[in-house]
Amino acid sequence: MLDPYVLAGIAVALAMDAFAVSISISALLQDVQPRQAFRLSFHFGLFQALMPVLGWYTGNLVGQWFLAYDHWIAFFILWGIGGKIIYQSLFEKEEPSEKIQTGEKKTDPTRGLSLIMLSIATSIDAYAVGLTFAFIGVSIWFPSFWIGITAGFLTLLGMQIGGYVGKKFGKGMEIIGAILLFLIGVKILFDHLSGT
Repeated sequence: MLDPYVLAGIAVALAMDAFAVSISISALLQDVQPRQAFRLSFHFGLFQALMPVLGWYTGNLVGQWFLAYDHWIAFFILWGIGGKIIYQSLFEKEEPSEKIQTGEKKTDPTRGLSLIMLSIATSIDAYAVGLTFAFIGVSIWFPSFWIGITAGFLTLLGMQIGGYVGKKFGKGMEIIGAILLFLIGVKILFDHLSGT
C-alpha cells in the first residue's frame, strides 16, 4: 500500500504538465466556454488515470522501449500543436462569420485530434509511474483514480487562470500560449535527457 502523502505528491507532480498546458490553452482561447473547460479537464483527467493502468499492464520489454522514447513523443506533439497555433494565428484568414457568431474559434485545442494528442502528451509520464508500480508490486486502481482526479481538478484550475489572462491581454496570448507549449515540450525533453 502506497503512503497517502506519497501518492498525493505523485499525483500533483504528474498533473503539473496538464496544469501548465491548460493555462496556455485557455489563454489563447481567451473566452473559455464551460464545455471547453469540461472537455479539457475530463480528457486530461481520464488519460492521466488510464496511462498508469496501461503502464502497469505492459510487460518489461515493451515498457523499457517506450520509456526510451516517451519524452520525444511528448516533445513533438507539443511542438506540433504549438506550431499549428502560431501558423493559424499569423497566416490564416479570420474565421467565417458563422463561427464568430457561435463563439467558436478556428483553433480550438479542446476538440478533435488536438485534444487527444495533448491528452497523450501530458499523461505519458503517468505511464512510467504505472510501470514502476508494477515493478514494486503496488496495486494500480486507487492510485490511478486519484491521479486522474487530481489532473482533472488542476486542469480546470489552469483553465480558469489562463482564461482570465487571455481576456486581459487579448489576441497576443495565442502566440504566448503556443510558446508556452514549446517550452513545456523542451522541459519534458530536458528532464528526461538529464535524468531529473
